[in-house]
Amino acid sequence: MLQRAGKGIGRLARSMMGDRKANFAVMTALSAPVALALAAVAIDEASIYSERRQAQAMVDLAAITAASNINNVNTAVVTTLTDNGMPGVVVQASGQTIAPALGKTVVTVTQGRYASTTTNVTQRFQAGVTPYNAVRVTLAKVPTRYFASSLIPTPVIGTQATASMTPQAAFSVGSRLLSVNGGILNALLSGLLGGNISLSVMDYNGLISADVSVLSFISALATQLNITAGTYSDVLASKATVGQIATAMANVPGLGNTAKVALQTIASKSTSAVKIPLSSLVDLGSVGSLGLGQQPSGLGVDASAMGMLTAAAVLANGTNQAAIDLGATIPGLLSTKLNIAIGQPAQSSPWLAVDGIGTVVRTAQTRIKLTASVGIGTPGIGGGVNLVAVNLPLNVEVAYAEAKLTDITCPTGPSSISVSIAAHPGVAQLNLANSNNPSGFADFSQPQTFTDADIADVKLLLIPLIQVMGSAATAITNNNPQTLTFNATDIANKTVKTVSTRNISQSLTTSLVNNLSLSVNVLGLGIDLTALLGTVKPAVVTLLNTVTAPVDDLLYNVLSALGVGVGQADVRVTGATCGRAVLVQ
Repeated sequence: MLQRAGKGIGRLARSMMGDRKANFAVMTALSAPVALALAAVAIDEASIYSERRQAQAMVDLAAITAASNINNVNTAVVTTLTDNGMPGVVVQASGQTIAPALGKTVVTVTQGRYASTTTNVTQRFQAGVTPYNAVRVTLAKVPTRYFASSLIPTPVIGTQATASMTPQAAFSVGSRLLSVNGGILNALLSGLLGGNISLSVMDYNGLISADVSVLSFISALATQLNITAGTYSDVLASKATVGQIATAMANVPGLGNTAKVALQTIASKSTSAVKIPLSSLVDLGSVGSLGLGQQPSGLGVDASAMGMLTAAAVLANGTNQAAIDLGATIPGLLSTKLNIAIGQPAQSSPWLAVDGIGTVVRTAQTRIKLTASVGIGTPGIGGGVNLVAVNLPLNVEVAYAEAKLTDITCPTGPSSISVSIAAHPGVAQLNLANSNNPSGFADFSQPQTFTDADIADVKLLLIPLIQVMGSAATAITNNNPQTLTFNATDIANKTVKTVSTRNISQSLTTSLVNNLSLSVNVLGLGIDLTALLGTVKPAVVTLLNTVTAPVDDLLYNVLSALGVGVGQADVRVTGATCGRAVLVQ
């Protein structure tokens, strides 16, 4: 019996093993729970991934909105997230710890300062540093799960975004002309540009008071250069002569008729064929990427017509010398000759720039050598001493002035904009003496050295010619940066602000003359006439002091026309904007 039963079971087993019917159903039944679990996890993971992407997009938008409302960031973030369907938004304050839950989104909003110039990306955003220009928003939320809540741990979606404003300002550095000597300016421009420039004081005043739209000027210059399409940067990558620059400025809409005619006259009279790189004159920064004719939103870019003209003339002259013979046109002087050498601005810095924090503009380094013969009047000065000639060999060197954009803030919106510029004038050195190396006058890589000059020639009784030698020096070296602040009114009015190394209450030429150290040289004779100085020096100093005022006026006009000043620098902001908020790293 048992044997038969065993055989029956064996046959049944062999029959089942050999019969493959319904195997798929069995396998499906066995694997279905696993497949369903995997499907549930996949669906929920895809949902979480999609929700994370949506959360990141909303955090990006919230950060941009908050950066645009820097003084009301919490409200901006909550409103933005709520309006875009983010549930139960709660702001976690500093020191708090709030756990996110289903239906409750926790955000942290941090104000700070973003410095794009910092090399280390992780250190660019500085939390809590004022003035604020950036916001970092961090979000944490529990995503919705549909099928796999019992299979996987509860996840938390975490996203973060940082947005910063991109402020810009248009600013320039130089030295303005407050009074005009037309003869000196005509001689200077003629020397720099060639030709015979002959403008009236009214013409120069028209140029000084006129502003030109820099973008309109570049568009007009594009026509001069046959550039029919492209961007402002495309034009600035080109070169142009001062004549072309003056013509383009004259064609800017809205320019006064006096300034327009003066620029046309300069363009027609200039014989200089030197083409200057326009990027050395103006740097538009990101504004340069705009197409010709387009205007940046909320940012005006204007420049002084006289300032731009003389800056272009200086660049056209380069490191060459300009020699100007003013003859007897300066009161009290029988003859006056000027030699001017102009170096390149440090690091090829432009004269005017439109860009963000950290941008620098500079003037050019300048040397002036003035050789003048002073009218004597009554030659007899007592004791049988007669003045034959009195000379004024004056050397002036002014290093570049610099202005650096250090901050732009809009605490409560565009009307509260504030622009900070750290500026310092160039170091100045004045010598009443002769150069030891006249041939190196235009070599700015070498410092100048000086020796005693022939200040006066006198006759004493039977001694026909006695040279009175002498020299004096003074320097202005205290040039620590000073911060100038421009508010919305200053910018709208294009206010010029000045930094000075000190309060120059006395004429620098007078200071040199009064500190003059003299000695007597009797040509060919070994006679000690040192005692003669007691008679000669007071007379020479008195005579020289009668011409210090016109000499100061001459130096002032020449240096100011070149955009530099002794011991001072002028800065002007003609446009500024806190820009628009953008995402940053």
